[in-house]
Amino acid sequence: MTGTVPAPAVAHGTPPPAAEQPKPLHDPDPYSTPPYGEPGPWAPAPPVQHPAATSAHGVPMGVAPAAPEAVAGRGASPAAPAASPAHGVPMGTPPAAPEAAAGPGAPPAAPAATLAHGVPMSASPVAPEAVAGLGAPPAAPGPAPAPQDAPAAGPWARYDPWAAPAAVAPLQQADPVEEDLKRRRGRRRRALVGGALVIALVSGVGGGVVGVQLERNGGIGAVELPQAGVEAPDRDPDSVAGIAAQALPSVVTLHVSGGGKAGTGTGFVLDDRGHILTNDHVVEPAGKNGDITVTFHSGDTAEATVIGRDSGYDLAVVRVKGVRGLTPLPLGNSDNVQVGDPVVAIGAPFDLAGTVTSGIISARERPITAGGENGDGSDVSYVDALQTDAPINPGNSGGPLLDGKGRVVGINSAIRSADGGLDPEGGQSGSIGLGFAIPINQGKRVAEELIEHGKATHPVIGITLDMEYGGDGARVAAEGSDGGPPVSTGGPGAKAGIRPGDVITEVDGRPVHSGEELIVKTRAHRPGDRLELTLERNGEERTVSLVLGSSDGD
Repeated sequence: MTGTVPAPAVAHGTPPPAAEQPKPLHDPDPYSTPPYGEPGPWAPAPPVQHPAATSAHGVPMGVAPAAPEAVAGRGASPAAPAASPAHGVPMGTPPAAPEAAAGPGAPPAAPAATLAHGVPMSASPVAPEAVAGLGAPPAAPGPAPAPQDAPAAGPWARYDPWAAPAAVAPLQQADPVEEDLKRRRGRRRRALVGGALVIALVSGVGGGVVGVQLERNGGIGAVELPQAGVEAPDRDPDSVAGIAAQALPSVVTLHVSGGGKAGTGTGFVLDDRGHILTNDHVVEPAGKNGDITVTFHSGDTAEATVIGRDSGYDLAVVRVKGVRGLTPLPLGNSDNVQVGDPVVAIGAPFDLAGTVTSGIISARERPITAGGENGDGSDVSYVDALQTDAPINPGNSGGPLLDGKGRVVGINSAIRSADGGLDPEGGQSGSIGLGFAIPINQGKRVAEELIEHGKATHPVIGITLDMEYGGDGARVAAEGSDGGPPVSTGGPGAKAGIRPGDVITEVDGRPVHSGEELIVKTRAHRPGDRLELTLERNGEERTVSLVLGSSDGD
């Protein structure tokens, strides 16, 4: 009996006739292992055939099913009906060509898969060849036609979990680089080194910040620096501090004004009656009607009046009234002073009261002349001064120069300024280490006379000097300054035999180089002192002796 495969049904809901199914390529699996048995949790999903697209009524689009060939032979089993969708339309998937079974007992062919409506899958079926006779070998199935209307590929294609995975091209890098072991080790080493550097940097910065804080704040807690304990204020009386502590209460500051002028100077107490010794150029701005205010170290002030003054010695005495408890400074002896002896200067430089400086005696009997602003010589002072390197500045004038025992040995009077001039106030240039003080022996005599008489006497030889003479020594002028004789009649010089034109070269064995120096040497003595003079006359040298006279005023 020969069976035929019916043509696919086109009517809605009519199933297609069963076609003879091809024989499986291997024996049935008794354990129902996929793809022919039930899928298990361990087995991969069986492949799925893709149905062809169909029209709304289940008719395959453009699919022509191939007519199956009848299988001849005795006892051949009829082909199983093909699976159809719900509406009976045959599926377009081509079934494999079944082999005809000859003889009884041939197994029936498996039915073909159908869609939900019975529409056959779109692939064209292959017509199987009839197999004649029992046990005849089955004919080889023909090649299956390519499926039509395959789903478009793309990211939005319908996902089919049962489909065979498509071949995927391997991904390629834009610039593939094969890293070898050395490069990996190099990167690792650089990473380690970079990490170590970062850690070192962070540690260094953190340690620096902590160190700065510890250095500034002294660690944790309040800062307390080591300090010496409180000591007794007493000092050695012969030290600078001891001398200053003893002398400062007796040193005063003078503020003088009058006649459109003003100035500041220093003075020191002579006695408990209120007499104060200072320089003449300090009180000179007050004139006759000016004001003088004295400020003591304690801060107390008092008005003062001029008792007497002498421009030739550059000394003046003022007096304060109504002040009690004054302590006079002890006076020393300037003839005992030697070069190199320590000295202390106290004054008010630039109105800085109570300033203490120290130094040594750098020279003795230094002839100096100061003043001369008036032009007539009336304000010129001639001093056989003590030279010191103790800093003396404008405002120190009139202050005491003390020896190592706190005794007054000089009155600070002038300094050598940087421009080469000698000025009582130093021209506001300040000290350059060349200060000059009037010896206290001379200051004591003048102060006593000023307090007692209001004026001082000057020792004189009774001669007129040629101040224009440029040779070595002091020459007696040919004419007197007021038109009189150059050698005063009956004066000490005339009695000693001095004549006009004589050149005096020595006083008491000490050289004299100019007329100013002769005046300085003479005024270093008291009236009535005896002097020995060495002079030259007509190329001959002779020595004369005289007793100094006295002159008021100049």
